[in-house]
Amino acid sequence: MENKPYKTLYEGGVGEIVEKKSRFIATVEKIDNEEEALAFIAKMKKQYWDARHNCYAFVAGKNHELQRCSDDGEPNGTAGRPMLEVLLREDIHNIVVVVTRYFGGTLLGTGGLVRAYQKSVQEGLRNSIIIERMQGQLLDIHTDYNGIGKIQYIVAQEGISVLDTEYTDKVVVKLIVPIEKMQKLQEAVTEGTNGNAVYQLGEMVEFASIEGKIKIF
Repeated sequence: MENKPYKTLYEGGVGEIVEKKSRFIATVEKIDNEEEALAFIAKMKKQYWDARHNCYAFVAGKNHELQRCSDDGEPNGTAGRPMLEVLLREDIHNIVVVVTRYFGGTLLGTGGLVRAYQKSVQEGLRNSIIIERMQGQLLDIHTDYNGIGKIQYIVAQEGISVLDTEYTDKVVVKLIVPIEKMQKLQEAVTEGTNGNAVYQLGEMVEFASIEGKIKIF
């Protein structure tokens, strides 16, 4: 069963570059729909009301169904579309970026503008936290103390995240398991513990690893 991770924004950021005295400020934010994107763009235009240009690009949807961009007065095709191409190339979902330009007095030319806007988006992404979300199932494995070592070994070999381990008269290992690994894990644990493991299935969730910690959405 395919369970392809997808990249999305966890925390937006701001990046800035200077090209021939023009300042390019990229502000990145997470969105879920067009309304949120337009509201964020309006907010940035109000914040940077004195800038010559506030160009933007955003994508939303599982397959980037929604794509919008704007040159906001820059020559056609030199800002919005190049910005959008960065987002699509990086395959990041549900994201908006506004690049604010304060003109420095020197014309950059078509190629220079394209490079500057793309570079500023990349700088904004570098200052953001981008994660890979995937689908998994919560699973509790109940076992005795004889089986815990084997379970821990199998879980580590499969690269499965342990959320918690409870020790009482029995041991309960709480996991989040990518759905495509569920059957193999249960077969391996059953064999490794000689059938002395009981499984309690939880809900299906989306999760990601953020700075070494598991976040459930």
